[in-house]
Amino acid sequence: MTVVTRFAPSPTGRIHVGNIRVALHNWLWARKHGGRFLLRLDDTDRARSTEENAESIRADLRWLGLVPDAETRQSDRFALYEARFEELRAAGRVYPAYETGQELDLKRKILAGRGLPPIYDRAALALSEADRASLEAEGRRPHWRFKLDHDAPIHWDDLVRGEQKIDPKLQSDPVIRREDGSWLYMLPSVIDDIDMGVTHVVRGEDHVTNTGLQLQMFAALGAEAPAFAHEALLTGSGGKLSKRLGALGADALRESGIEPLALAALLAKLGTSDPVEPVAEVAPLIEGVDFARFGRAPARFDLDELAAVNARTIHLMPYAAVADRLPEGIGAEAWATIAPNLSTVAEAAEWLPVLSGEIAVPAIGDEDRAYLAEAAAVARTLAWDEGVWPALTGALKASSGRKGKALFLPLRQALTGMDHGPDMAALLPLIGQDLAVARLERAGA
Repeated sequence: MTVVTRFAPSPTGRIHVGNIRVALHNWLWARKHGGRFLLRLDDTDRARSTEENAESIRADLRWLGLVPDAETRQSDRFALYEARFEELRAAGRVYPAYETGQELDLKRKILAGRGLPPIYDRAALALSEADRASLEAEGRRPHWRFKLDHDAPIHWDDLVRGEQKIDPKLQSDPVIRREDGSWLYMLPSVIDDIDMGVTHVVRGEDHVTNTGLQLQMFAALGAEAPAFAHEALLTGSGGKLSKRLGALGADALRESGIEPLALAALLAKLGTSDPVEPVAEVAPLIEGVDFARFGRAPARFDLDELAAVNARTIHLMPYAAVADRLPEGIGAEAWATIAPNLSTVAEAAEWLPVLSGEIAVPAIGDEDRAYLAEAAAVARTLAWDEGVWPALTGALKASSGRKGKALFLPLRQALTGMDHGPDMAALLPLIGQDLAVARLERAGA
């Protein structure tokens, strides 16, 4: 069996971090098993679906490295939906209902007042042909419901949640088609999964009840259902999925300097007991994906944790992976030197003045000025190679008697304008002898 997964966003807006997590896990699962990852644009809502949103979804997936093996659009598949719908109608598994939204709302309120669950009473099944003709003569148009089989509970073994059971008698027959003929999510999704050969559906736990109902649709259409994995939903650091997190999209993450590999490393492990570790390539994430390791507790997404993983990811990135994003003047040696001090790749530009430009030197005390003037004189005499820093500090230690912070900090401040930063043994050769001597002389004047 070839594993086939799908990511099925609606192009009514940008995808957010919760969608990205679902897309990632579908992609990882397909890649782990040598299968196919499909993009299906659920664009049956013609009023709200736009090509601009569809293209933004594609662009976000490209940025994330989650390139689909094929793409389909539900708006191109209406003829297929119509044909399968007619099969269900002929088999008596769908039926027209004529209640208005207001009438249905009143029914629900009456049931709630009696302490009963708001389950549709199937009144439409009692309508005769004459009744339906009369209602349509009044101008009413039916919506269509899928008739659930009440004879036995619905069971499935969820890849995340384990054994699941739903009593269909406690569920309303789901509406699958509106009065205007447009489709709701439930039935087209099943038809697509059958037609596309989807073997695994990975989605949020908010779809658990939908899955139970859709399993009967698969059976009614004579198809074997895919395996289902329902993941716990993401929450924010405060315990609830904040509005900010719910709207946090790939574009915002990209603009804030987040690396796709860092985001993948975090989202691949959220919801498991596995530690979140930075990776230099995606292969370990593919190998490690295992739905049996996901728990049912909400998965907490923390922007501070993402930022920390992002910094650690950058520290692993080779020059070739970032060269096209670095400013002129930051070469391979410079990147290797400054990368351990970066939180985003864009911060590399902040080190250009240290390497070759003007820096602001902090206030220097009289004692340190004399020490730095001596340092300038020593620096002028040294061979400027990878050993220049230990040579400089060794000579100054011997002549001044200084050690530790008193030896090193004034030199760092004079040479970089900072109290901390990259290893000076790697940084000083990059600054160059003339510039380094000039900085030491200025600080010692």
